[in-house]
Amino acid sequence: MTDAVDAAVDSADRAASAVSVDSAETPAYAPWSGHVPAPEHRTPVTTYRLQLGADLTFADVEELVPYLSDLGVTDLYLSPVLAAAPGSTHGYDVVDHRRISSVMGGRARLESLAAAAGARGMGIVVDIVPNHMAVPTPGWHNLPLWSVLREGPDSPYAAWFDLSLDEPILMPILGRRIGAVLADEELTLEQVVVPGQEELGEQWVLRYYDHAFPVAQGTEALPMHVLVERQHYRLAYWKVGDEEINYRRFFDVGTLAAIRVENPDVFAGSHGLILELMGAGVIGALRVDHPDGLADPGGYLAQLAEATGGSWIAAEKILAPSESLPTSWPVAGTTGYDAAWRIDQLQVDPAGAARLGALMQELTGDAPVDYDRIVEEAKREVIAGSLAAEVDRLARILDSLTSQDVRLRDHTLRDLRACVVELLVAADQYRVYVVPGTPPGPETAAVLHADAERARQRLEPDQGETLDLVVAILLGEPVGSEGLSESPERAEAIIRFQQVCGAVTAKGVEDTAFYRWTHLTSLTEVGGNPAGFALSADEAHAWADRVQNIWPDTMVTSTTHDTKRGEDVRARLDVLASYADEWSDLVHRLRAMTAQERPLDLDGRSENLLWQTLWGTWAPESADPMDPERLSAYLIKASREQKIWTTWTAPDLPREQALTDYATHLLTNEEVSHELEAFATLTAKAVRTAILANKALALTWMGVSDIYQGSETTRTSLVDPDNRRTVDYAGPGGLVNLLERLDSGATPRNLDEDKLLLTSRLARLRASRPDTFVGPRSGYRAIPVTTSFAFAYARLLDEVPDVVVIVRRLSKRLEQLGGWREESVVLPEGTWEDVLHGGTVEGGNQPLADVVADAPVVVLAKVASQISPTESAPLVQPAEEAAP
Repeated sequence: MTDAVDAAVDSADRAASAVSVDSAETPAYAPWSGHVPAPEHRTPVTTYRLQLGADLTFADVEELVPYLSDLGVTDLYLSPVLAAAPGSTHGYDVVDHRRISSVMGGRARLESLAAAAGARGMGIVVDIVPNHMAVPTPGWHNLPLWSVLREGPDSPYAAWFDLSLDEPILMPILGRRIGAVLADEELTLEQVVVPGQEELGEQWVLRYYDHAFPVAQGTEALPMHVLVERQHYRLAYWKVGDEEINYRRFFDVGTLAAIRVENPDVFAGSHGLILELMGAGVIGALRVDHPDGLADPGGYLAQLAEATGGSWIAAEKILAPSESLPTSWPVAGTTGYDAAWRIDQLQVDPAGAARLGALMQELTGDAPVDYDRIVEEAKREVIAGSLAAEVDRLARILDSLTSQDVRLRDHTLRDLRACVVELLVAADQYRVYVVPGTPPGPETAAVLHADAERARQRLEPDQGETLDLVVAILLGEPVGSEGLSESPERAEAIIRFQQVCGAVTAKGVEDTAFYRWTHLTSLTEVGGNPAGFALSADEAHAWADRVQNIWPDTMVTSTTHDTKRGEDVRARLDVLASYADEWSDLVHRLRAMTAQERPLDLDGRSENLLWQTLWGTWAPESADPMDPERLSAYLIKASREQKIWTTWTAPDLPREQALTDYATHLLTNEEVSHELEAFATLTAKAVRTAILANKALALTWMGVSDIYQGSETTRTSLVDPDNRRTVDYAGPGGLVNLLERLDSGATPRNLDEDKLLLTSRLARLRASRPDTFVGPRSGYRAIPVTTSFAFAYARLLDEVPDVVVIVRRLSKRLEQLGGWREESVVLPEGTWEDVLHGGTVEGGNQPLADVVADAPVVVLAKVASQISPTESAPLVQPAEEAAP
């Protein structure tokens, strides 16, 4: 690890020279403005995320360019485009940084797509993966890793991967223990021409079914049991991986091996093609996947900003509710999860918390106040299970470090490990950011000290001194002898702790606790805050104002390739908080009428999740109805992630079958359908309001708005791979024809068309007024309203209101109070045009009953904007006529 530590320190030094930093937690400004692109680079205004692969190639997307341009999109936002592992459905398992995916069409087709987009004034944003590469099957698809497995420390790629070559690299891929595999002669030796290394002729490879591994030179003639011992890797039973893995993984995924991008050669090798395409104008902006996995995220992002000359870069950073993006990062902001969960919680009625909690407790036995307990249990399980090897490795590093100093020897490995575990459990955000050799800022130190105080409550009194030592080591504070401060092992401990902390939080909270806590499942979303339940308008305004001031070009999204549920599913679930009594009664009726079909051993958490999922995806008349196969696949994945009664490694197949049979019965039973339809009728207005209001917020609240593929109409998408399904664009009822129909002046016939109309009109508004929504000229200001049921704000241009948005909240309670009555809004002075409905309204104090009436959302644009109303598209020009 010493080389990696040195590289991380060098990276920090380069970042410090490239970016002026007053301290680790003050804004850093490169020759451009730090958080906005350099003047010569474009800022996306409205992106459209596309999940590429065999079913959606560059050529397919090129055919969609006219439609997306008409929709109002300014930039195509592409999933990773580099060559990925065979059969990849997402592109994050990169195997070759030197090639554009041939499955997607190769470099020529990417360049053709960029040219077609450019002809319409559109740019290309690409998702990049700096943290890891795939461990593919067969192994030769990843030639850098193949080289390391064959040549060990002598490989030119020996510094690429985050592993130690002092021992064989563990490859836990065997279906049985190695003794049984050898005894049954399941390993075979053969000669093949390795793809990509044809010039070397035939090479000896070791085969295990579909797997292939290189054979070290000169060992091919040895007996098999000796041959396997002489390799630079160790083939092992797959269960060994959690306990003995010796390469850093992406979380706990053994088929994704981390790379040391902090090493300048690795950065150059893994980013060369992307930077070349940016220099050629093919790619204009970047989305960075999971920077928290890196040794020094801030240093990497500074290096990337410098290498791109100040392009727009968004970092996929998951923020805790009270956490802010480090202002020293020279990026535009996050990828939008921080906005997404707040948008949902604005539509969640706090009055429903107790009733929904009572139902959850009835079905599951989980008390509503025990969310923290659920999180703690889940974290402890992943620490003891799939991430045990990483935690043990970190404890051994600390033990080796303290053993070097007589003053510190009495802190035992047991105590050190206990302190590490409790710090990981206590952490309430993904990680802190400490660079070895650089004093952390006071905010970083405060976060770790707060974690330590929570951890102290779980430790034995005698371990408190060890905890203080561990925290001091992790913060780079003086401990022990002077030489200990410069120890490579200390730097490794600092880096490893932060990386492990992120993995424990991701796997423990989002991939475990979020499937166990079923209070209101729309809140158990990536980056979400289920403990907070609802969000007030004042809290939302305060957050938006802070973000706008520092990150005017951040991204706002509502659905991504990683969300647990699509935006429309979450919106339907949000409404349950307003109808908590009615929902509870419905669940009881449905349970009673299907009691004979319900499995006797049905887990309560899975059952509550099933009911909410059934409702959240209930759209039988839409163009995207749920079906038994999709629902069953989701429930199996969710239950295995829950890790209570079935798991990925030990699935309980009979109980899983019983669950999915029950789910299929619910989805296809006429009595159940009748009950759900009645509930849908009861909640129809609230659901429509939530779906459209949330979409309008995502498109106007702040920064760069992202539209996930197909989400311009309603979708019933659940967690991946369900949310990566193909979208009907060109069919008779496809999106292209629907948009043409609406643009011809037709009235929307259903909620799908309502949403498409709203999305297109607001995307076009953004395209016509880009400086109002992104960049240093844009701004944000809350608009005064006399009721908590309206959320209103202005988007500013040079500090002057230019667009006003008024969103309806909690529509059921508003109706119970008799509607808007005398409630009013204070509009900025001037004349305002209604973008979605036509007509004008004057500034000043205006009744909400007149301005909003029954609309879920009203968007007003200042008349001075040069946008002329048309019959088919009130107040918004078609995208091709709008300013770029």
